[in-house]
Amino acid sequence: MLQIRVCIGSSCHLKGSYDVIEALQAAIAQLSLRDKVELKAGFCLGQCTHGVAVQVGEQLVLGVQPQEVVELLQKYVLPEVIPPGGSKS
Repeated sequence: MLQIRVCIGSSCHLKGSYDVIEALQAAIAQLSLRDKVELKAGFCLGQCTHGVAVQVGEQLVLGVQPQEVVELLQKYVLPEVIPPGGSKS
């Protein structure tokens, strides 16, 4: 299961981390990824000036906005959880 961590430290909180979490929850459900990913909050990912910081597996994605989460999932998550030539289901 692929882990997605969203920073909820002070700086990322002020930049909208909870909105990003809500958008991720909705997009994960929409893309039927609940059984493939684990969404977690993390206190600090060490990128306070570049937040909202999201870690997908080992990849760190910076400056994430709620309207960008579907693109984030398509770019970083789907290739990890869906085998080549496979389908989401």
